[in-house]
Amino acid sequence: MPEFTIPYGKTKLTFSLPDMWQTTLIAPKETPAAPNPMELVKQALDQPVGKHNLSDFAEARSAAIAISDKTRPVPHHHLLPPLLERLERVGLSPDAITLLIATGTHPPMSPDEYSAIIPPDILTRYPIKCHDANDKENLVYLGQTERGTPVWINRHFAQADFRLVVGNMEPHQFMGFSGGVKSAAIGLAGKELINHNHAMMTDAQSKLGHFNHNPARQDVEEIGRMVGIHFALNVILNENKQIVTAIAGEPRIVMEHGIPLVKKIYQFDVNAPFDLMIVSPGGHPKDINVYQSQKGLAHAAQVMKKAGTIILAAACPEGTGSDKYERWVSTKTSYQDVFDSFEHEGFQVGAHKAFQIARDASNVRVLLLSDMPDDFVRQLLLMPVSDLEEALGQTLEGLSSDARIGIMPLANATIPMLCEV
Repeated sequence: MPEFTIPYGKTKLTFSLPDMWQTTLIAPKETPAAPNPMELVKQALDQPVGKHNLSDFAEARSAAIAISDKTRPVPHHHLLPPLLERLERVGLSPDAITLLIATGTHPPMSPDEYSAIIPPDILTRYPIKCHDANDKENLVYLGQTERGTPVWINRHFAQADFRLVVGNMEPHQFMGFSGGVKSAAIGLAGKELINHNHAMMTDAQSKLGHFNHNPARQDVEEIGRMVGIHFALNVILNENKQIVTAIAGEPRIVMEHGIPLVKKIYQFDVNAPFDLMIVSPGGHPKDINVYQSQKGLAHAAQVMKKAGTIILAAACPEGTGSDKYERWVSTKTSYQDVFDSFEHEGFQVGAHKAFQIARDASNVRVLLLSDMPDDFVRQLLLMPVSDLEEALGQTLEGLSSDARIGIMPLANATIPMLCEV
């Protein structure tokens, strides 16, 4: 029997499947890492795309850099040193360069967690602040987008002379792609902005792998222009979270250069839907909590038969990752209850995560393998399993001989595309 391995937290799970079924591994294309990632980042900074070089901001007296929080596998140890060195080279002193941890609506990180994402020599040399979307005193209002989104953004970022974003570019379930201005336009935004923008996820055009005509993403692009985000440094990672390439420069042009490569690596075309899918969001930190792991479920659901089964193996050592989501879903008794309440109450961040899960889990059976207690998983309206063998035992027995089985080891970063043949 063929053997397969998928990430689970900081470990891996290995399992076998009988060869009587057609099995498809749906994963990013194997892509070699850059042999010298730091040099690659330096080259990107020295040869930026678009109209701005870092030296164009030599007269800036302050700079603010949006960086990702612990839920994103961004290799800050390769990105920040060359960027900060160049900012100092153009005349900015270390105390004039603030790193802002872009959390969006994720819980703010405490200072004792900063070392998990920021190299120690940077921690001691530069001011570092963690964004809080609920801290209205540290937000400024810049007006509304054409789609009516109220632009509340982090005060420290908005008031800096030079505004930069650092992150990775990868598929996103309703923004199409992460990267570019999103790190600040959402990561450093107020709750009201994020609520209004994320409500667009219900639009049919707000979907995985789509950028130009995606209303949620284009709203983010407009927010970026209103904030005045000058410069982006983005990397594209391979399946092992290693840097493949780096792109720096004008944020919109960075996206235009990066998206074709992201598709080349992460899009996987399939010719028919699946009866069973074994899914890992991608291991730590992609499965650090339910909030992040849900993305893998959403990606897999796009190529499933109705009433098929998804086994989601997501460790979730930090539980749900959202007290608001947890409280909201704990009062619901069914997926229909989720739909009715969500429609009646209007869009709310937190509740939207329950809606996204219900949207997919109402069409397929979802079995969740995690480190969370079974009773707690049931409160989230999900079905717990104690190990992968148990989950496979529940599903393989009922499959017909012509059933299609898929395996997605890096589901959060995979674009499964159902193609007509």
